[in-house]
Amino acid sequence: MLSRHITIVIFSLIAVFSTIYATKRDDEVIGGYKPIKDLNDPYIKGIAKFAVDEYNKKGNHIQLVKIDKGESQVVAGTNYRLTISANDTHQYLTIVYDRPWDHYRILSSFVVVPV
Repeated sequence: MLSRHITIVIFSLIAVFSTIYATKRDDEVIGGYKPIKDLNDPYIKGIAKFAVDEYNKKGNHIQLVKIDKGESQVVAGTNYRLTISANDTHQYLTIVYDRPWDHYRILSSFVVVPV
């Protein structure tokens, strides 16, 4: 009987600790996008420049003015979701997938943000 109570206590503790570790802040989703704290970081600016350069390879001619918002998501690499302003007065939402350890970077999405 005592071993059954100990087993119940152990499983209860496991459940409590699992809940504590799985709990997240209201603004944070596990595995989701998280805000980039420093949009002026040279690496982030390089990601934005890469996105614009890749977009321009398709016959477009825009220039990056500034990064308005940025989020990152860790996967088997990092997805960078950036909202940028360009010299054509449009704002764009772009996603760049980056794996710096094997020098792999690809533009996944580049779309005009609707006004």
